[in-house]
Amino acid sequence: MTTICDLDPTTAEALRGAVGEARVVTSLEQLRIVLDTDPYEDVVVLGPSVDPGSAFRLAAALRISRPALSLILVRQRIDTSLLAEAMRAGIRDVVDERDLYRLNASVRQSQSFSAALRESAAPAGGDSAPGPRGKIVTVFSAKGGCGKTTLATNLAATLADRGRRQVCLVDLDLAFGDVAIALQLFPAHTIADAVPLADVDFTAVQALLTPHSPGLTTLVAPVEPGSAESIPASLVAHILELLRQHFDYVVVDTPPAFDDQVLAAFDLSDVVALIATLDIPALKNLKLTLETMALLNYPRERWRIVLNRADSKVGLAIGEVEKTLRAPISVEIPSSRDVPASINRGVPIALDDPRHPVSLAIREFADRHVLGGAPSVPPDTAVPPDLRKDRRGFFRRRPS
Repeated sequence: MTTICDLDPTTAEALRGAVGEARVVTSLEQLRIVLDTDPYEDVVVLGPSVDPGSAFRLAAALRISRPALSLILVRQRIDTSLLAEAMRAGIRDVVDERDLYRLNASVRQSQSFSAALRESAAPAGGDSAPGPRGKIVTVFSAKGGCGKTTLATNLAATLADRGRRQVCLVDLDLAFGDVAIALQLFPAHTIADAVPLADVDFTAVQALLTPHSPGLTTLVAPVEPGSAESIPASLVAHILELLRQHFDYVVVDTPPAFDDQVLAAFDLSDVVALIATLDIPALKNLKLTLETMALLNYPRERWRIVLNRADSKVGLAIGEVEKTLRAPISVEIPSSRDVPASINRGVPIALDDPRHPVSLAIREFADRHVLGGAPSVPPDTAVPPDLRKDRRGFFRRRPS
């Protein structure tokens, strides 16, 4: 259910017309009574006549007492300072009062997100002890076009298993990320919206997430490529740690480059899936990737080599590839024209056709190397700050 609060009854009714089924209250006191009597309320829309200070104080209180409740703020004017203050308070979205289509979409997304959060927070049994930290799986290739995003989206969907687990898919290709397009998402926020926030906690990050399907939530890349430069590696590391504490698995899609943000993800990863295809340039880049990761002292037991389009008839045998790389291939994913077709529909093939050979190969990888494979990185064995600094400075240009 959705509740709309605005001091002007006419405005409140107009907002209800955009949202659909909803109840209307015309004061914050009435809203508090509704929330006290309905512990399962999903979404509250605060109209333009609600004082912003009162809205922020209400949101700050509810983020603690009702974390599954989403608040949407409707304003006549929206600026950067308002957005930053709203996210700090825990408001999920801020919508222009003239954009009623966006308001409707935001309410629907918030309902899905609140339901998923409430489901993930529900205890599986009588034991209320905190569960283990989630695992972080990073998908990487130094060459574009190998299928990183396809593997990342399908692996995330496989791990979520239609709601059995809670998974967050993070798009760290900050300049040219394709996760939102591949999943046909229309996000209200991206990871770039975390930059102006003074204090980024999980509630703030939660407001930036976009749900996709049961158990699968996303944190998408910025829309503008230029925003990538404003997102520091330290913020990326902090966000990944927050997500790890609240999701069973965090899957990270990456750009084809060893930049500081990617190295921050590597530092925290339990599994690094290194993907290549059966062509000489891709295998050459994979070999260089393995050598670079060894040089940077990333533990070999966390590496997994994924061979995509492994059945391509190009005159290269799998055994020859393993001999050249001096490393075993963890899984061979076959090629199929059904994969780009599923991408064009915005549905991962792992969800669209779970028994497809590509889906089965990805499930095999998940079962062997993620669900039952590498142990989680203990919090006390985090990468020492001096080594982390050395890694992230390794690829920077030296002054001539």
